[in-house]
Amino acid sequence: MGRLDGKVIVLSAAAQGIGRACAIAFGKEGAKVIATDINEEKLKELEQYFGIETKVLDVTQKVQVEMLAKEIEKIDVLFNCAGFVHHGTILDCEDKDWDFTMNLNVRSMYLMIKAFLPKMGPDNILAIVLKTCAPDLAAPLELQDWYLPNNLENCPGVVNRCAYSSSKAAVIGLTKSVAADFIEQGIVCNCVCPGTVDTPSLRERIQARPNPQQALKDFLDRQKTGRMATAEEVAHLCVYLASDESAYVTGKEFIIDGGWSL
Repeated sequence: MGRLDGKVIVLSAAAQGIGRACAIAFGKEGAKVIATDINEEKLKELEQYFGIETKVLDVTQKVQVEMLAKEIEKIDVLFNCAGFVHHGTILDCEDKDWDFTMNLNVRSMYLMIKAFLPKMGPDNILAIVLKTCAPDLAAPLELQDWYLPNNLENCPGVVNRCAYSSSKAAVIGLTKSVAADFIEQGIVCNCVCPGTVDTPSLRERIQARPNPQQALKDFLDRQKTGRMATAEEVAHLCVYLASDESAYVTGKEFIIDGGWSL
């Protein structure tokens, strides 16, 4: 018996990184996983794993999201993992950058939750929102040291991450709002706040810096554990949140940063 036996899980951004690791972990625990992404080629690699069905989906497109929802009779877990990291201050952020960031990081979650929440039943069914947080590689290390509190009042800004930080603050608000509105229906909603995770997306951003080797060293130097997290380690937490073990938890941000915020 797996921890997720009988559960139907829909997740986005499953082609690589945290999304891919979660899709595989969910399948291993007995769930039927409907893994989506816009990258059809990478997405199909998941079909070799037990319990995973793939669907090409652009989560920013309302029609596509609604069409997928119509194909699925019932789900138990919704896992939103799509996101984009924009670099720069508010003065570096053009209208198109702001709009794209909010569209992918926030509006896509709104579309997915609105389409799939009616597919959920009572008995502590879970809607999971994932929120990733990463500071700027180019900022001095002392400016990169920040933490993720359990409320927004004391949440510090992140250097050169204006649009990204704004969108992720919105995700926290979305998480708490959904949790409060549907708690009496037995639906819980939480978000995951990873620290530095070794993913293809992070490696791409490191390689884009003027000095990739120094950028990687800076990342590792500030990690108290001496290493970055793996996507699989984040997936372990997500399995817990997708299981009945977390049925009494809702409206919370789960920080998984290897002690970086200590």
